[in-house]
Amino acid sequence: MIKEAIGTGETVEEALENAKAELGLDEFAEFEQEVIQLPAKKVFGLFGGTPAKVKVTINIKSNPADVAEEFIREVISAMNLNDLTIDVEKTDNSATFNIEGEDVGFIIGRRGETLDALQYLTSLVANHVDNSYFKITVNTGNYREKREKTLEILGRKLAYKAVKTGKKTSLEPMNPYERRIIHTSVQKVKGATSWSEGENASRHVVIGPDPKARNHRRGGYNNRRGSRPSSSAASNPDRKPLDESNGAGLYGRID
Repeated sequence: MIKEAIGTGETVEEALENAKAELGLDEFAEFEQEVIQLPAKKVFGLFGGTPAKVKVTINIKSNPADVAEEFIREVISAMNLNDLTIDVEKTDNSATFNIEGEDVGFIIGRRGETLDALQYLTSLVANHVDNSYFKITVNTGNYREKREKTLEILGRKLAYKAVKTGKKTSLEPMNPYERRIIHTSVQKVKGATSWSEGENASRHVVIGPDPKARNHRRGGYNNRRGSRPSSSAASNPDRKPLDESNGAGLYGRID
């Protein structure tokens, strides 16, 4: 971030000091200076004359977390949500912003869409500071934890349904991070599988019976008693889930 100030004075030295003072620089600060105008004395001490003008420029190395926080506060202010508070947790390469307040529902939006959009835009802003990857998480209370648990339960429920009925189910469009949660949950149910269909905002998960499963028969799960498989028999945690987010969190890495 570039900041500059133009100081004026009877001499170049005085103009320089005035510009430095405006920027709050001390004697050890690094800066660049440019003499815009040299002083000129008044004719006969009465007419004309111009002051010296000096421009001082400094390059402030912005912290991605600070830039992200400023952006979030500007968005919240623009939404007139003045009662919200932001708690920030920072590390060397990530920052988590937890937003609280009575009007936090406006930040979450329908199924978290507004919250996801705010996180995505904040990530774009933060990652343009020094062009290196900086992970941004925007949360409110434990909303994301609750959402993740809900998706895990949904994935397993539909996976068991696919094994039992032999039919597939299409879910609503989701971002890569949420799709991965579904895939991970489904992969733990033996006899079920999942994949993604659609493009861009319409991309969604489909859950269906695994055609490679030996104990699957069209129209129902094939066991001797015709009952639903037990949790121990259906669970298979060693199966590798599909990773649509490249392990980089919500929406994947921001470039």
